[in-house]
This record gives sequence, C-alpha cells and structure tokens, in this order.
Amino acid sequence: MNEKFFELKKEKQDRMINAALKVFSQYGYNHASTDEIVKEAQISKGLLFHYFGSKIGMYAFLYDYATRFVTLELTANVDKNENGYFELYHQILSAETAAMAQYPYILLFLDKANEEVNQEALAEISERREKYQRIMNTLKDRADITMLAEGIDYQKLRNILDYTIDGLLRKNIKNESFRADFFMEEAEEYIELIKNMSINRE
Repeated sequence: MNEKFFELKKEKQDRMINAALKVFSQYGYNHASTDEIVKEAQISKGLLFHYFGSKIGMYAFLYDYATRFVTLELTANVDKNENGYFELYHQILSAETAAMAQYPYILLFLDKANEEVNQEALAEISERREKYQRIMNTLKDRADITMLAEGIDYQKLRNILDYTIDGLLRKNIKNESFRADFFMEEAEEYIELIKNMSINRE
C-alpha cells in the first residue's frame, strides 16, 4: 500500500475507505467492482490504483485497516475486568458501533470477509483474520454464564443476540442517513428485552 494514501486529507481517505467497505461488504471479493468503488468514492480509477496498486491491494489494505480500527475501539470501550454476560456483550457492541460511526459498513465488511473463499483474497487476509477471530473469541469467552436462568442454552442465546443485532444493522444500514447512535439505541432495547427473559432472578 502506498504510504502517500495517508497524506491525503482525512475526508478523502474516509470517502475511499467507506466506498470500498460498502462495495466489498455487498458483493464479496469476487464480485466487487473497482468501477463501483471509484463511482461511490467519486474518484478516478487511476487514483485508486495509484494508491493501492490493484483490487487485491485495496482489499488487503482494507481488511488490515478495518480489523485494526475495530480492535482499537474494543480496547477503548471494553473494560478488561468486565465478564458479565450482557454487560460484556453491550460493551463489545458499543465498541463496534463507535467504529460504525465513522465507517458504517465496517462490520458488514468484516462479516463478509469472514465468509470469503476466494483463494487470492484468503492468501492476503487469512493470518490477520485468524488473529482478529482470536481477539473476538477471547473477549466473548470471558462472559460469565452462571447468571443465566436454568435451561438456557448459552450458544443459542448468543445466536439469538447476534442474529437480532445483525438484522437490526442490515435494516438500518439501508437508510442513506444511517446513524450509529440511533442503531445502538434500538439495539440496547433488544438486548435488555432478551436479558430480562434469560437471567436467573433467584
């Protein structure tokens, strides 16, 4: 990646990053079009290739940038001593939402990349992807499940939470005036509802 990219004005950097995040999150590596990216970013294709060299260069940069950015937000927003099941889930989501405030498609991009099967793309991101997955799994594995009501299946509960939040995000992201804070407010209502149905009141 051309280091001169970071010499661009921040607004232009973010415009290019957001355009690429959006297109790759929608189509995956194989079907993402650089024509669509430059159209979304309102730049020339020559400029894109000047800074990233190729489509794979752009994708590799983007994955590295996205995982580092989210990891920094996790470090800033997740209490290292927190292990309450729903409290930890809330803090992780707050960190991810903080990342989305600047890059709305960043989580959808990472989700899509997690399913990536293109060998060229995998060769570029597999090591970083494994590292990012370890970070996320380590965080989630801290959760104390002893406060859950008897009979609650931990993995199914996490699936319910994840599917609900993912559905909310996909619903909200369709709105061109997406607001991460509004998304978080709505997500908190669902987390609280699920929490009230799942914890042991004894």
